[in-house]
Amino acid sequence: MGGAVSSRVIGYLSVVAAGILWASSGTASKALFLGGITPFELVQARVSIAALFMGLSLLLFAKKLLRVQLRDLGYFLVLGGIGLALVQATYLYTISKMQVAAAILIQYTSPILVAAYSICFWAERLTVLKVVALFLSLFGCYLVVGGYNLELLKLNREGAITGTASAALFAMYSLLGERGMHRYQPWTVVFYALVFAAVTWNIFQPAFHFLYAGYTWEQWIYLFYIAIFGTIIPFGLFFVGVNHIRSTRATITSTIEPISAGFIAFIFLGETLDLPQMVGGALVIAAIVLLQVQTEKDELAPALVRAGREE
Repeated sequence: MGGAVSSRVIGYLSVVAAGILWASSGTASKALFLGGITPFELVQARVSIAALFMGLSLLLFAKKLLRVQLRDLGYFLVLGGIGLALVQATYLYTISKMQVAAAILIQYTSPILVAAYSICFWAERLTVLKVVALFLSLFGCYLVVGGYNLELLKLNREGAITGTASAALFAMYSLLGERGMHRYQPWTVVFYALVFAAVTWNIFQPAFHFLYAGYTWEQWIYLFYIAIFGTIIPFGLFFVGVNHIRSTRATITSTIEPISAGFIAFIFLGETLDLPQMVGGALVIAAIVLLQVQTEKDELAPALVRAGREE
């Protein structure tokens, strides 16, 4: 019993730490934007530095994770060169156009979009909980982007559009990534996604522009923080968490990210959300929790049926 409890504690703490690191990288990104770096320059630096450090780490400590079959390179090209490259660009552009917490909350609707897609195209069972989750998510996003205030909505319009696009792209990336993890370890999938995303952004931006852009040492600290502590390490912590607790519980726990982002952005950038925006954020998080509870029920039901038959 004690071992099971300690395993769960490790799992939850790992996911919480991952969420806080992701949130802090959002605030660090916004600080760079305020200093003149563009979202597209940042995404190029982020994926390039992260791919380099992750590649060196795997080469030194886990070479076998670098092995992939030649026939799967097309898959990784789509996953990273298109999927992750666009997810990162739209996500960072959204942060540059609106409050950090609001931007992250919009992207957190991606599980809702996956559920809606599954219901429409994969004949997934529609339940009351899923309907409630979809409604809460839609209304929550309406409040988060400032739909109740025309001036705020106008101010957040670009961010709302790119944020919604980012959530949809992240949903697509998640579904594609899940396919890859049936064949490879998660670290392998993440690494090659980063590599191909870096290739894309070094084609569409001047190659390795960040190396000769003349950034200050403070900006370089932010860049390395975002690439390592905002990308590689939180992915690792999240995987550790999923290994100790169910993925559905990990997803629920990771909703600490937008909450943390709100506090961190307030402390370091002075950003605040209006009360209706905070209510909207709470509704989005509630929608995710409801959806994951339903998912866990759906996953447990077949196992219970099998157990009953075996008895």
